[in-house]
Amino acid sequence: MARETTLPISLADTRDRVKMWAFEEDVETEAMAQLRRISELPWVHGVRVMPDVHVGKGATIGSVIAMNQAVSPSAVGVDIGCGVAAVRTSIRADQLADLHLLRSRIEASIPVGFNAHEELPDLRRYGMETGVLDLFNRFETLDEKVQPLKTRAVKQLGTLGGGNHFLELCLDQEDRVWITLHSGSRNIGKTLADRHISIAKSLGHNQGLVDKELAVFIEGTPQMDAYKHDLWWAQEFAAHSRALMLGLFKEQVAKHFAGLEVSFDAPINVHHNYVREEVIDGQTLLVTRKGAIRAGAGDLALIPGSMGTGSYIVRGRGNPSSYFSASHGAGRRMSRTQAKKNFTEQDLAAQTLGIECRKDAGVLDEIPAAYKDIHQVIEAQKDLVEVVGHLRTILCVKG
Repeated sequence: MARETTLPISLADTRDRVKMWAFEEDVETEAMAQLRRISELPWVHGVRVMPDVHVGKGATIGSVIAMNQAVSPSAVGVDIGCGVAAVRTSIRADQLADLHLLRSRIEASIPVGFNAHEELPDLRRYGMETGVLDLFNRFETLDEKVQPLKTRAVKQLGTLGGGNHFLELCLDQEDRVWITLHSGSRNIGKTLADRHISIAKSLGHNQGLVDKELAVFIEGTPQMDAYKHDLWWAQEFAAHSRALMLGLFKEQVAKHFAGLEVSFDAPINVHHNYVREEVIDGQTLLVTRKGAIRAGAGDLALIPGSMGTGSYIVRGRGNPSSYFSASHGAGRRMSRTQAKKNFTEQDLAAQTLGIECRKDAGVLDEIPAAYKDIHQVIEAQKDLVEVVGHLRTILCVKG
């Protein structure tokens, strides 16, 4: 059942600011402490906590923070615009063949880890030329510290990165094949975030904060204007990057199944690390979703689990109690370091049995057991999203 609860904070003036879709006893002590610190900021209207909640840098992952005329760049994080995309194909399970070869083709087409394109792919093939050209024509308006990075940013558009980012092939309950992916704004997003986080920490109104990671910019100041300008740009970069990867992925799938007339449905492409101006409780606020998706009425989204448990396609119910939000994934239940200590490559192979993917030490920290149970996470937010379908992973590319 859904788990909407009010966080038992000792300070009376913050008691009603936090609502959770998780039980306090299931949340790490440090994550609870982070949530309390965030809720006590004077600019915070309210905090909503999703069932995939866990400790994050700057702010708790799986949280939605609504602020009045302020935003914390650390709360947004360094992977500005990180999110997911998905598209259903016309391919059926009984038409699948040689997934190892397909994975090789995908990895050759879409750079992973620290790699980048040697040259930006022909954007005209994917109908993206105008949007991307406009994006990079505005590069000179970004913070001066990132100006030397334009060539790198261009080449990293449409590339995966590492960590928990992925490219997957999945089957739905009708045995239809889906393409899914998870990625963010790469080095340019991180560099912009680091630059503005440093500026925020230096401002006078942030000097008395208990946690300097929660330093904020205030509306109406040049620092806020500069951050929002660069933030919107990085979010746009991330969305374009996912769109380009979808185009490259679809192209490889179509080539691999050349004997079929492959078609693709309209894509889903959503952020889960971002800021947006929204009307909450009758007020226009700046809403930061740190590892959370917008779940407005009818909004379609992808909520991924781990590389062994697949994902869920969901439709938002538009619940105002959660600030129209839902979880962004399963959420980690142990750190990457813990995962590497607790599990072996043999454990990884066993937990990803039947899935075409890497099974080496380089992705051991992404082992399914390091994540919460995605099915329980979905169950805990039934009042936030309606399940459209469950996707079972059959192929996974990691950086």
